[in-house]
Amino acid sequence: MRIVITGSIAFDYLMSFPGRFRDAFVADKLEKISLSFLVDSLKRQRGGVAPNIAYTMALLGSRPTVMATAGQDFGEYRAWLNEHGIDTSAILDIDDEFCASFFVNTDEDNNQIASFYTGAMAHAGKLTFKQYAPDADLTIISPNDPGAMLNYVRECKAIGLPFIYDPSQQTARISGQEISEGIDGCYLLSSNEYEFQLIQEKTGLNEQQILDRVGGLVMTMGPAGSRLVIDGHEEFIPVAPTRWVAEPTGAGDAYRAGLMRGMQLGLPWGVSGRMGALAAAYVLEQYGPQNHYFTRKEFVARYRESFDDEGALDVLLLEDEEINVPLPAAK
Repeated sequence: MRIVITGSIAFDYLMSFPGRFRDAFVADKLEKISLSFLVDSLKRQRGGVAPNIAYTMALLGSRPTVMATAGQDFGEYRAWLNEHGIDTSAILDIDDEFCASFFVNTDEDNNQIASFYTGAMAHAGKLTFKQYAPDADLTIISPNDPGAMLNYVRECKAIGLPFIYDPSQQTARISGQEISEGIDGCYLLSSNEYEFQLIQEKTGLNEQQILDRVGGLVMTMGPAGSRLVIDGHEEFIPVAPTRWVAEPTGAGDAYRAGLMRGMQLGLPWGVSGRMGALAAAYVLEQYGPQNHYFTRKEFVARYRESFDDEGALDVLLLEDEEINVPLPAAK
């Protein structure tokens, strides 16, 4: 199963605020906010939703394809992705632009305030699956240029390509009509708990109405774990224990990576969700979305320890050519 990942390619500027954002807000003055947070640190990291997902999938033995646009400063980043087993052949360089930039400030409760500059991402609408990924079996439409996301939804429907709809950070930006179009007929809808509430508000749909339109729902809920609702069956996935927590940026991307790798291996949905939870734990323990590392053997051992399942994930230790499974049914 060839998985193609669409979404942003960016450099992340990660800042740490030694306090709580909530302490700076005045409840009856929210209509006029003027705040500045003095941060303790600033680090520049490789980022963007698409390569974040792809990196963790590659650690898990997959060779995902990233379909996205990047800027003139992408050269070393592309080489790094290639070295780590990621197919970058569907990444288009935009010579007169720089890669997108993600500026995020994290407080001591792991709440985040972020801004995003589009840069080369604004050209993502130039890409099509027909031209750049004609042999895709599944794609994920993750945060990107809003127009490109809508184009990808429409093309997937036109050519019959199953897609995971993951508006995530763009949920606040895109219209309710665009979200509704992305939801209708998607293989899975992926969001966190807050984004799912926003999806309901913007579309006017309640949870059951959304479930009637999608193949399945994947909802992450932070420390409370995650929910999978597939074909009317609901399963709660616990978080994987962390050894420490450094910074949360990219944890959701790692969750999606683990989940999709489990799907690619034909594993039960509960196991795939737990793979996502463990992948997210690895990211939480590092500063930045692509600084974690594990071998497949190490991942399997920690999975069995985390979820008390001695027989799980034997398939992850096989060579890739030994694994050939169809896309699992969602509905």
